[in-house]
Amino acid sequence: MAPGVWWVRFVMPGPLNHINLWLLEDGDGWTIVDTCLNLDSAKAQWESLFDGFMASKPVKRVICTHMHPDHIGLAGWLCARFSCDLHMTQAEFLTGSLIMGYTGEQAPEAATTFYHRTGFSCSQLDNYRQRFGSFGQFVTPLPHKYQRLSDRQTLSIGGRYWEIVTGEGHSPEHACLYCPALRLVIAGDQILPRITPNVSVFPTEPDGNPLEAWLASSTRLLDVLPDDLLVLPAHQAPFTGVRVRLNQIIDSHRLALANLYDLLMEPKVLPECFYCMFGREIGDEEIQMATGETVAHLNYLWHRGNIGRQVNTGGRYEYQSDPAARYIDADWAQ
Repeated sequence: MAPGVWWVRFVMPGPLNHINLWLLEDGDGWTIVDTCLNLDSAKAQWESLFDGFMASKPVKRVICTHMHPDHIGLAGWLCARFSCDLHMTQAEFLTGSLIMGYTGEQAPEAATTFYHRTGFSCSQLDNYRQRFGSFGQFVTPLPHKYQRLSDRQTLSIGGRYWEIVTGEGHSPEHACLYCPALRLVIAGDQILPRITPNVSVFPTEPDGNPLEAWLASSTRLLDVLPDDLLVLPAHQAPFTGVRVRLNQIIDSHRLALANLYDLLMEPKVLPECFYCMFGREIGDEEIQMATGETVAHLNYLWHRGNIGRQVNTGGRYEYQSDPAARYIDADWAQ
């Protein structure tokens, strides 16, 4: 992709079906950015790289952009194999370690209460309980120590400076790697070319406002990243025009917020918002992600005072806009 920067794609199950990983030549070794899920097929692909393209040079460090399983799944395995350090931001490392601790545990009452209030049916709640604690199935144990990445920190990789630029919303403290000399940014899931990064509320922080954090981070990235960069995303294909793409994603969220506000002139429970958000019906296999993203938009409006929220007689969240108010997003208006 650029001098010393190599793109490899690993196959994964699920609708995305792949992840893009990055190999950075680093003097007498390699720096790896992101790792894929803990899958036998992924380990085999890594071994073929170690025996082939990467042969004779060890892995010196593993950098993970954030704590989602497709990004950290084999981080522990790689670090143990090469006796190298894992580099992550603090919030991502600690959050990933916390969720690993849920492996094999039963879903807590707070989680099932949250999903009941957001509209899960009895069968959807049962399915959630059965799948709870599966994070660790896709992630090898993380190392007991790590090297902390921080916003605007610089690393020397392959004799070039790389700047860490963090974002929030999709995950707690997502790290992008920006190399001014190469005019590129490894964007992870923070900036994707044709799909919008998932921004969700989870039961651990049911009243959280990750969409506000995501919009603020995206606006900040507009100030930090020049438009002539090559963007290396975790999914789909590399692209140019980072500022155009960031504005497209920001505008899509603003439009969804305005549409929700209009919809909620009449009180609605959360599943009644799905078609407004996604333009289609949502099946059981998508219900958790769709619920998380819809709650993120509703919480944004709720925190701003644009809509009210109450628990109705059925124990469900019910949302309604103020009929006398007009939805105006001051940040968007600027």
